[in-house]
Amino acid sequence: MLFSFDNVTYGDIGEPVIENVTFELHERERVGFLGGNGEGKTTLLRLLMGELLPDRGTILKKNGLCIGYLEQTGGFESSATVYAAMEEVFEEDKQLLSRLEKVQREMSEQNADLRILSAKAESLQKRIAARDSYHFRVKIDTVLGGMRFRDFYDCPIPTMSGGEKTKLKLCRLLLEEPELLVLDEPTNHLDVKTLFWLEEYLTSFKGALLVVSHDRYFLDRLTSRTLELEHGRLTSYKGSYSRYKVLKAERVKELEREYERQQEEIAKLKDYVDRNIVRATTAKSALSRVNKLERMELVEKPLLPPPPPRFSFTYDERPYEKVIDTDPFDLTVGGKVLLRDVKFTLMRGRKCALVGDNGTGKTTLLKFLLSKDPRVRFGKFTRAAYYDQENADLDPDDRVLDAFWSKYALMSQTDARKLLAQAGLGAEDVTKKVKELSGGLKAKLELSLLEARRGNLLILDEPTNHLDLPARESLEEALRQFDGTVLFVSHDRRFIENVADCICNLEGGKLTFFDGGYEAFLQNRKSENAHTMSATPSPQKSDSSYRSREERAKETQRRTRTKEIETRLEALEQEEAELNDLLVQCAADYKKVIEISARLSAIHAESDALYAEYETLI
Repeated sequence: MLFSFDNVTYGDIGEPVIENVTFELHERERVGFLGGNGEGKTTLLRLLMGELLPDRGTILKKNGLCIGYLEQTGGFESSATVYAAMEEVFEEDKQLLSRLEKVQREMSEQNADLRILSAKAESLQKRIAARDSYHFRVKIDTVLGGMRFRDFYDCPIPTMSGGEKTKLKLCRLLLEEPELLVLDEPTNHLDVKTLFWLEEYLTSFKGALLVVSHDRYFLDRLTSRTLELEHGRLTSYKGSYSRYKVLKAERVKELEREYERQQEEIAKLKDYVDRNIVRATTAKSALSRVNKLERMELVEKPLLPPPPPRFSFTYDERPYEKVIDTDPFDLTVGGKVLLRDVKFTLMRGRKCALVGDNGTGKTTLLKFLLSKDPRVRFGKFTRAAYYDQENADLDPDDRVLDAFWSKYALMSQTDARKLLAQAGLGAEDVTKKVKELSGGLKAKLELSLLEARRGNLLILDEPTNHLDLPARESLEEALRQFDGTVLFVSHDRRFIENVADCICNLEGGKLTFFDGGYEAFLQNRKSENAHTMSATPSPQKSDSSYRSREERAKETQRRTRTKEIETRLEALEQEEAELNDLLVQCAADYKKVIEISARLSAIHAESDALYAEYETLI
């Protein structure tokens, strides 16, 4: 067991945030941690980290437990460069390798005490092998490369953005390999390609995981148990997120049935007592039922989950079949060309997801399509409604109702309040200023404004940001029911999978379309091992296919060479281990020692060269 909570209660000014929480986490467990905004997830994590002390109950931890904690808003702070900061994790490995190199040099000198030096070398080799010290640079390159920092090795950390610093904190934790990794929204700031890499990396992580995330795909891939904090109480479910949904629904139904059965029994007993207590012939049996009622352990009325927000998108007029069509255009930002000589067409009724790495121009493309540029044509009767992830269309000093009426002045207060309430903004929220709302409530306000727009074309930029899981699932359902056209950007892979029926991929300065869902799109890319694809012919297709074949050939060569280097490094490590054993046996033979030391130096030189080449290939 790594740690346990035993009847832990914690509250602010007498109001418990969490109450009588009991659970354990064991070695190598993979646990997802869920709960709505304000339920107390961060409080529980701070209790675990020792930043808060419980009002009641006990928290026990394994002696010497090493916990790596990624806070949702906590970035990595250092004055070093990116690579140097990651290298700090392996300071002991660097010292061991330096000491071994020094001992091996001393062994080749005249008048060296070979027995002592050989023993030192053997001890160092064992420690190096146990820590896998020879591969520390490969580990750094693997993590920084996977998290998309390969071009930023020499970048000073103070010059980086908050999101980049948070990603660097995650890199550092992955390299430190703690016994327990606690991750609070680790998928924030990550594009889809990086998310897949992180999932693969964490599947081989040897420690335990406790993950807070709104990414259902991520939770399903990595977790085997789910904890939910609701109304201050913690419930454990065996299984990943999808299994938790089923088990929770069954549990809620069973609690309701158990409560209703007892209430029916109580009603019958009370009715019998009321009718028979005054009768001499039946008073005795009535009293026995009174005693039964007094002894009965009452089932607490179950606290049902709060109802999720409801969204509904409708429109007044059906547009022509071709909703968006453009002439060829280039897309540039700050002198950087994002897209060159591309066209974009979207047909009525399609639900199209724009996907691509961060920085490829997804948001910029959405804004270009809405910019009234003469190269962009909307079909007749098309009415576009735009969701802005930055909330740029909201005045932070407006009250929520005023923000609504500033755009829809003719809507009655009753209708406006009803629309806001369905989205999850209650009576106490609508009189607040916009700047006083949480990120989740601002998102729900934006979605209410989107509904009121009654657009037949919805253009959505990261609509799931800040939404909790019930709100995301409600939005998904509303978009599936919507029979208009949707064009959206999202990093939530389950959201893309559940909504999109076609994919537009931004990569390498090009737009490529795939006529099918997200899962089929991923399988297509995986099976073909290609970087571009198109569901419709284009003038560049043959040229693109040629480059794709060339890239595949280079990829094959890269993999072959990588395998050759790994095989050779393994052979050199085996030879080095054998030579070190031989050194101990031949300590009295000076000539043999010189010969072995020379070979060891040659092995180190060849290994260094191979590692340098290996770093360019992975």
